[in-house]
Amino acid sequence: MMQKLRFCTKAPKTALNWSSLVNIARYVHSLHFATTEVEELSGSHPVEVHNLVQGKWSGTSNWNTIVDPLNGESFIKVAEVDENEIQPFVESLSMCPKHGLHNPFKAPERYLMFGDISAKAAHMLSQPEVSNFFTRLIQRVAPKSYQQAFAEVQVTQKFLENFSGDQVRFLAKSFAVPGNQLGQQSHGFCWPYGPVAIITPFNFPLEIPVLQLMGALYMGNKPVLKVDSKVSIVMDQMIRLLHVCGLPMDDVDFINSDGKVMNKLLMEAHPRMTLFTGSSRVAEKLAVDLQGRIKLEDAGFDWKILGPDVQEVDYVAWVSDQDAYACSGQKCSAQSILFMHENWCSSSLIPKMKELAERRKVEDLTIGPVLTFTTDAMLEHMNKLLQIQGSKLLFGGEELESHTIPKIYGALKPTAVYIPLHEILKDNNYDLVTREIFGPFQIITDYRQDQLPMVLEALEKMDAHLTAAVVSNDILFLQDVIGKSVNGTTYAGLRARTTGAPQNHWFGPAGDPRGAGIGTPEAIKLVWSCHREIIYDFGPLPKHWEMPPSS
Repeated sequence: MMQKLRFCTKAPKTALNWSSLVNIARYVHSLHFATTEVEELSGSHPVEVHNLVQGKWSGTSNWNTIVDPLNGESFIKVAEVDENEIQPFVESLSMCPKHGLHNPFKAPERYLMFGDISAKAAHMLSQPEVSNFFTRLIQRVAPKSYQQAFAEVQVTQKFLENFSGDQVRFLAKSFAVPGNQLGQQSHGFCWPYGPVAIITPFNFPLEIPVLQLMGALYMGNKPVLKVDSKVSIVMDQMIRLLHVCGLPMDDVDFINSDGKVMNKLLMEAHPRMTLFTGSSRVAEKLAVDLQGRIKLEDAGFDWKILGPDVQEVDYVAWVSDQDAYACSGQKCSAQSILFMHENWCSSSLIPKMKELAERRKVEDLTIGPVLTFTTDAMLEHMNKLLQIQGSKLLFGGEELESHTIPKIYGALKPTAVYIPLHEILKDNNYDLVTREIFGPFQIITDYRQDQLPMVLEALEKMDAHLTAAVVSNDILFLQDVIGKSVNGTTYAGLRARTTGAPQNHWFGPAGDPRGAGIGTPEAIKLVWSCHREIIYDFGPLPKHWEMPPSS
């Protein structure tokens, strides 16, 4: 299977052709930061992932073996820290003061240093041999098509490019307000938290941790980073690249552990702020454990509404296929439910979506392993849905054919289940229907024009509000839906989508004061800094000032 995949998984024409990639692979040893050759990564050539603490890379007494999600071979060994080995990480965070490693009054040259680091790292990621290395490494641990993995590298590279030069210090830009008398001014500053923690998931093993890690560093914090062990090899290699670009060895700690050990570290190290990206269940537990000192980008049951104006059916079908099934549906922004206006029911939309879903195949990783749900678990959920009155299977609903994906992971054909709108809203159905399945699975329903309030009611009852799409060029329809919904990243118009957020706009939930953003100056300042006001009051005192009476 892996030999076949190596020759079917190729770059988009706008990036590299396959012959170029073959040549690049020959020179991977020239990547002086890399400790593995990605094209040789296999059960016979495993790689080790280490921890970084107090400026030194190290192993542990406990090595967790990661199996290849495509064939079940043991191909990565991760040095996982146990509860008795967290003390160096606790001590490392405790050495960072609350006022951070830098701030507007302390070591401001570090703002410039991170501008330089970003410029160098962006340049390195723009090199074909480096971008291909990370693209292929992402594919090996979180299987997705070359185009999807390459897009992750591109977004990361553009983000670093955006924060080159003076842009890091511009993040810390202050403002001043005139005071009440001569010599008095109030100044507002972005202030770091100091010791912080970052916990990120498996599905974007480069983009999410790099963007949040660099944001934390830009603002003057000292982070400890934990990435899902299944994919942590990607950040192991990326941190080594950042060191080559000038990142001080002791500015970032990198830990591999299970959730229980990481929870213990957080309880003992007391980071001033923690960024968590992942499941809602874990997010809610951490919010309590950390007494609210947390920002969340948790799971989302993301919706798309097709308005009354039917047009460009092929395009809308293609976008819906990408939103629901790219990366095998393993995006926090993936299309979970599609509300079709009745006008779309007589179009070729559903047949076209079925056709697009069925052209996805394991050989090019346009469909592949589901890392958090087994095949049986997804089929069990589907069968429960099909017991709802009026429901039906539109397509999919079967295990992938001729694959070698291990049983611990899922292997499901792209699946869509139709459920009538009035059934979705029933109390005994709603939680089941809106359960997020982090895989190639979506709900489809339709509505009449007079049922739009029912659609909006369905949206109002949802708990997570990450991404959404309103596919319509009807301005009045758009205003009605947008004005009565919440999702933090909402696309509107004929070309609206739920996935594919680039680095040039905010990506994050709304409706929750704990909500985190990613990628933009506003997101970085919201998540990684707090506000500090300094009021200068130099005088002079008024002439002939006298001591006033007590008040």
